[in-house]
Amino acid sequence: MVKVIVAKSKIDCEHLLGQFLDESHFDTVIEKDTDCYLGSKDEQNIAFKFRKNFFSKKEQEQAYAGLRDAAVASQNRGLAAGPKGDKCGGREWVTELQYQILEHLSSLRENNLGLDLNADIERLTFKHADASSSRGLVWLAQEVKEANFDWNTWLSETIKQKQISKIIEDATNVKETFISDTTYANIVYSGIAGWFDRYPRIPYGRATSYTQNHFDKFEKSFPFLQSLDRGFAELLPQRHAAQRAAADKVDPAFLVPGTVFTTITVNKTFRTAAHRDAGDFTEGLSNLLVLSNNGNYSGGYLILPEVRVAINVRPGDLLLVNNHEYIHGNTTIETHDEVAERISLVCYLREKMLELGSKEYEDHRFNYVECRRTNKKHPLQRKLWNGISPGMWEEQAWYDYLEAKGGREMVAKYHPKAYNKISTLEDLFG
Repeated sequence: MVKVIVAKSKIDCEHLLGQFLDESHFDTVIEKDTDCYLGSKDEQNIAFKFRKNFFSKKEQEQAYAGLRDAAVASQNRGLAAGPKGDKCGGREWVTELQYQILEHLSSLRENNLGLDLNADIERLTFKHADASSSRGLVWLAQEVKEANFDWNTWLSETIKQKQISKIIEDATNVKETFISDTTYANIVYSGIAGWFDRYPRIPYGRATSYTQNHFDKFEKSFPFLQSLDRGFAELLPQRHAAQRAAADKVDPAFLVPGTVFTTITVNKTFRTAAHRDAGDFTEGLSNLLVLSNNGNYSGGYLILPEVRVAINVRPGDLLLVNNHEYIHGNTTIETHDEVAERISLVCYLREKMLELGSKEYEDHRFNYVECRRTNKKHPLQRKLWNGISPGMWEEQAWYDYLEAKGGREMVAKYHPKAYNKISTLEDLFG
């Protein structure tokens, strides 16, 4: 028998984001088949559906073998990694107070009248001195050392200046010169399998490095992931149908065969802090699944503080959960022997995968970047250049390359403006 919970409303828990959750954040522990809704028993209002012992032992063993090694040391899990330590490796964190001061100084206007920077700094200090930052920004150690930059000295000298334009310039320079443009978080064991969308530094759809380098191993998880897909379709047919329709727009080469999933996040004995998931297809639904080599651990309950519920997800259980809209995080995970592991999975369709072209087209983008990167005579060539430059995908050189490799039809499909100029001239001169 399935227990049904209908919550009347969500509790405001925004203040918990980035913090670890514990027993004080739930009233009920779910350990049996349960459905939870918000407001009414409608599939669109689903918070979660939980089913015990859904996966077979063989499916679990195959998935563990196929996905476990995708979880590697990572610093890009943001809020989910929890409160930060004193340092990020050997680098100092940019504190929330430092960030707010730089934002204030760099956004001043030259026509500010009656400006009292000392009062402004005091106000910001009172508000942010003890605030922890979830931004994940760090000071660039080498640049700070070479310039002999000291925050307190710089700030003291800067606010004494009379020219507002110089203050704005100096604050902007500090942000651009001494702060990394990469964000970091605590080191945790987490990674991704499957396929990923474009990114400014990697402007082409591609397999994740784990999938690229260990496809034979990754393939072992397919029966487990296909079983998940069937459970998704049976328990939430409307949500699954919406995700199926979206998945059908993605090249099948970017999907786990027989599923509506492009990507799998893999966490190894990782206690996530309060966060919401991002990047997943909003009209579908997320999930949380757990694997283990021996099950010899305790804890790791998934808490949804906005409805005061915790779910004890154990290996073999199926949890379909609205991680996109609900804040969630785990209780402490305790392993009871030296080898025990708790592997958690979230399988989803990355929404930005819908922006990709065919696998063939994305491969051409990759090869074009590599041609530029390895071309020693390229006019933009420099040490450690990655082959990428602003506007490169609207340049004639790219259109010519794509036409030579993929044909004129491919250029016209993905870059319809490429031939507009040529067509206009042909029409003009007959």
